[in-house]
Amino acid sequence: MGRMVNAAAGPIRDVKDRLIIALYAQLKAERHTREALEDAIRSGAVSSEVLEAIAGDPVPVASGDDLAAIERVIAIDRRRRQTLSTVLHEE
Repeated sequence: MGRMVNAAAGPIRDVKDRLIIALYAQLKAERHTREALEDAIRSGAVSSEVLEAIAGDPVPVASGDDLAAIERVIAIDRRRRQTLSTVLHEE
């Protein structure tokens, strides 16, 4: 599905576009965080205790809430596509 365009507001992003943008932003933030941590480690600004705490408390890649949210987005997109397909076939 492409983007719809609202002349006054510009492009209206669909659900998949917004998800892709959000994932890109999260990846970019994680890269910046990793680079900052690497710089801090190289310069000796991070103590071994802090490094142990970071290593001992990893953030899960995806939680159950994240998976549920993704499933809701997929269901919404599926219903939207079915509705659009029905409307197009009626025309």
